[in-house]
Amino acid sequence: MYRRHCAAAAITLVCALAVLASPVQAFAAPTPPGPDTSSVPSGAPAEPGKKSLEEVREEIDALYLKAGAATDAYNLAEEKAKKQSGELVELAQAIVEGQAKIADLKSRAGAQAREQYRNAGLPPGARLMLSGDPQLFLDGVSRARQGQQATKGLLGALTRTQNDLETYTKDASTNWTKLEANRVKQAKAKKKINAQIAAAEKLESQLEKEERARLLKMEQEAAYQAQNAWLSSGALKEINREASPNGKKAVAFATAQIGKPYKWGAEGPKSYDCSGLTSQAWAAAGRPIPRTSQEQWRLLPHIAIKDMRPGDLVIYHGDATHVGMYVGDGAIVHAPRPGRNVTLAGAGSMQILGVVRPDA
Repeated sequence: MYRRHCAAAAITLVCALAVLASPVQAFAAPTPPGPDTSSVPSGAPAEPGKKSLEEVREEIDALYLKAGAATDAYNLAEEKAKKQSGELVELAQAIVEGQAKIADLKSRAGAQAREQYRNAGLPPGARLMLSGDPQLFLDGVSRARQGQQATKGLLGALTRTQNDLETYTKDASTNWTKLEANRVKQAKAKKKINAQIAAAEKLESQLEKEERARLLKMEQEAAYQAQNAWLSSGALKEINREASPNGKKAVAFATAQIGKPYKWGAEGPKSYDCSGLTSQAWAAAGRPIPRTSQEQWRLLPHIAIKDMRPGDLVIYHGDATHVGMYVGDGAIVHAPRPGRNVTLAGAGSMQILGVVRPDA
């Protein structure tokens, strides 16, 4: 119990410092919430026909969650498009090499045909029989067999190369179709992301300066309460577990990005989205991982929350559309959403889906 209280105090202090350094930080648990000293309490009833600040906050959160899901879809489509583009380049090179090989084989086959024509079209065996020289005949049998094997091998190589070329062409056509489909998915996701972010920004822009300040405070209070409840539940038994050597490198990279802005689809070095930060951090640690939070959740080894250590990735929301990196003391570093910077937050300040370990 003492360790848990220490943990709560530690994350409170860490996040308080983060909030002081950057007043637009999100989801951190800065300090226990005190009384609202603004002119209108955050829970005050809204004017008739006007949404309450809490309703606005919930609507903005929902819009950014939808934008996060669309961002994951965009990033996945982009990764697939990159892969298919690379495969198309390789197939194009294979096709060029195959065409050159076929041209060479045809040239060699043509040379053999011309040689046969110069010998009046007689096969080698007939020419040997007509020579009248037994020794020449015996010596020539071996050469004739070698020539037949060479011709057979030449024709076989030509057939195999033509078949390979046909396969490469079909694969290239398939990859091109997939590439175009993923470009369409990217375009749709991009349109959805921009629409959701624009709607959220419009809601915020309609608020007075004082209301925006109260909105930020409400975010911080909600995050603090969620974090405190999570720590008090005993979900995290050991908060100071030792990180692996690669985990330490990943944490060092991720925390060095604190203060840089969130930008959807970004992988650094000037800005990041949530999975762009975690994937680049682990790439810097020498362990490449999937680009998106959903693929990180799907493909990386799952571990129990109580066993997590610094460097592990905490996956959030039921659709795995957000991710942060655990840094110890009950805290994560993450890129929250548009309009926010890379920051520290309580690991339990959002709905946890599970934890994955890149270097399990």
